[in-house]
Amino acid sequence: MTNRKGDTEESTRPTADRTGTGSRPGTRETPLTPYARLPRRFHDHHIAHSTVDAFGRAHWLLAAREPGPGRGAMKPYDAVVVTVDTDGRDHATELSAVRARFPLIDALPDGGFVVADARSRRSEQHVQIFDVLGRESWAFRVGDAVEDLLADGDGRLWVGYFDEGVFGDDELSHPGLRCWSAEGEPLWAYEAAEGASQIYDCYALNVAEEAVWVCAYDDFSLLEVRPGGAVRQHANELEGATALAVHQGRVTFIGGYGDERDRLVDAELRPEELRPYASGRLVGPGGGPLGHRRTVSRGPRVYVQEDPYTAWTVLDISAPGV
Repeated sequence: MTNRKGDTEESTRPTADRTGTGSRPGTRETPLTPYARLPRRFHDHHIAHSTVDAFGRAHWLLAAREPGPGRGAMKPYDAVVVTVDTDGRDHATELSAVRARFPLIDALPDGGFVVADARSRRSEQHVQIFDVLGRESWAFRVGDAVEDLLADGDGRLWVGYFDEGVFGDDELSHPGLRCWSAEGEPLWAYEAAEGASQIYDCYALNVAEEAVWVCAYDDFSLLEVRPGGAVRQHANELEGATALAVHQGRVTFIGGYGDERDRLVDAELRPEELRPYASGRLVGPGGGPLGHRRTVSRGPRVYVQEDPYTAWTVLDISAPGV
C-alpha cells in the first residue's frame, strides 16, 4: 500500500524540483488546539481509520485487529464506530461484515456511515453504505487508489485519487477528483479545460459548505469547485501542501516536501492567483513538533490527528487571533 495520507505521507509523494515558499528562522509558530479524544475504554481496539465529518463530529472506526494486507479476498469483519459529538458526548455504532482492507470512513447526514477500501479491483464493490443501525444498505465502486473520501453536508461523496489510480487501469479514477451520491450514482468528475491544470495526485482536498478546494500534483494550482461543478483555477507557486483551510479570501496551506512537512503559509485568494504573505510552522498544542499524522480539511478548519491516532486537534483560521 502506497501514498496513503497519514501513514507514510512524507516519503510517498513524488519528489519536486522546486521547494516553493518555506518558513524562515524567527517566523511564527502556530499551535494546534485540542478538539476531540477517543474515550479510554476503547483504547484496546485497533484504530482502522478516523475522521471529522461535515458537522464537526469525530469518528473512529475500530476493529479487533488490523485488517489483513494484500489485495486478495478477505473475510469480512465486525467493527464499531465511536462518535464523539461536538458537545463531548460519545456513542458507538456496531457495523457488521466490513470488507475494507485499507478503510476510510465518513458519516452521512442521516446518521449512517460510508466505509471505503482505498485499494480495489474493478470486480469489487469496495464502498459500503451502512444505515444508522450499522446494517449494510448497499455497495458500489468509486475507483482504485482513493486518497481522500469526504462526505459533504448533503451526503455527497467527494473522492480524490492518488497517482496509482489516475495512471492505473481503472477508468473511474482517471479524473483525479469525482463526486458521487451516497447511492453510488456518479454526479461529477473533474475535466481539465484547455490549458488548465491536470490532477495527477490529489494532495489536499477541502470540502466546505460553499465550495470544494483541491491542491494537486503537479503544478499545485488551487482549484475551486463551485456548486454546479464550475471550476476556477488560482495559480499557486507553493508546492507539496497536504492540507488547506479557506476563510474570507484567506487560504492557509499546511505541509510541504522534506523538512517543510510542518510548514504553514498564509495566502491571499485572488481571482486568478494566490499571493502568499506570511509563513511559519505548525506545532502541537504544547508547542512540540508534529509526528506522523492524518489530516481532514473542512472550510476554515484543518483537523490533525497524530500517531497513535486517539485524539484530534484543530487549526481554525476563522477563530480570533489565528
